[in-house]
Amino acid sequence: MSVRLDFSEFLTRAWEFKVQLNALKSSLEPRTFDWYPYDSLSLHPPLEWVLRQAPGCLFDPLSSSPVADIGCADGEMAFLLESLGYQVDAIDHPPTNYNGMEGVRALKGLLNSGVEIYTVDLDAQFSLPRERYGLALFLGVLYHLKNPYYALETLARSARYCLLSTRITRFAPDRQTRLEHLPVAYLLDEREANNDPTNYWIFSEAGLRRMLRRTRWNICCYASTASPDDSDPVTSSGDERAYCLLESQFAAGPLMGREVQLLAGWHTAEEGGWRWTERSFSARIEVPRNAAGLLRLSLAVPDSQIERLGSLTLNASVNGAPLPPETFSQPGPCEYARRVPPEVLRSGEITVEFVLDKALPPGDLDRRELGLVVVSLSID
Repeated sequence: MSVRLDFSEFLTRAWEFKVQLNALKSSLEPRTFDWYPYDSLSLHPPLEWVLRQAPGCLFDPLSSSPVADIGCADGEMAFLLESLGYQVDAIDHPPTNYNGMEGVRALKGLLNSGVEIYTVDLDAQFSLPRERYGLALFLGVLYHLKNPYYALETLARSARYCLLSTRITRFAPDRQTRLEHLPVAYLLDEREANNDPTNYWIFSEAGLRRMLRRTRWNICCYASTASPDDSDPVTSSGDERAYCLLESQFAAGPLMGREVQLLAGWHTAEEGGWRWTERSFSARIEVPRNAAGLLRLSLAVPDSQIERLGSLTLNASVNGAPLPPETFSQPGPCEYARRVPPEVLRSGEITVEFVLDKALPPGDLDRRELGLVVVSLSID
């Protein structure tokens, strides 16, 4: 796929792919597992409405960063997005996946797919296969997690956008006690909902919104399925779903913006969105139209670096062409700013490689190599 999709085309392609996928599934006989029984490619009206509000960059496969389909079931959404030109990772946990992930692996073979399949336990202190995703699909997963707060907070550090759906409730099980305006969650008993022991937390709308805010997500758009008086945490008839498109608050800074793709040498984002680097680190930057060509790296040199290493010299190159170095001998905020040659800018995209003359090695308290603290990276 080489061009941006409009939403109508996306819907058409999704329907065509569903027909193809169903035929492939029918051809796999005999098999030793059952397919995931729910329609993963069905776009319910609230989900369709949310997607129609999404920024255009999410429907631009070639410009998008990789997609993570988390809780992928049989991977149908992952394979659909791959067919449209996206790079996709399918992520699930065999003990809680409907067929132990045999379905997603079977479809990968039938489709001769390049989707990477990963097993990740979201109830552990997990990390995702990549440090950075443009979009995470988090559909029908949240209420299956013992620690949804940790999962959402971890995800916010790696994904710019998140498409989330989860069950919510307006009432307690008695259908008398109203919960929707309280920031709470109902903890299900082991088989209280759908006879499924992997169901845990059913949030009120206020509870979901507060948790999203506290885990560093902004809600771009939100919709739900049920009528105001038909929602509880336990019955099938009271199953209300919330759908929302989220943007990570870490994405507000240039380090997570669409124009900057972090490559090697970056550590996980900290609470304010800044990152430690290793001694060598690099990034790819989309050059804005009419840019004057001033490369800016806003950074901080911590006291610990100067005390232990003395001065630090930063060298840089753009598309292999060296830029003048700079030496930092005092702690505190600094900026590395250099003009990029006009002929380099014409490519529309540059790769910047930074190398420090020294860095703190891994130690007992922090096992990372530590170079500089970077706040933002841009080209004006």
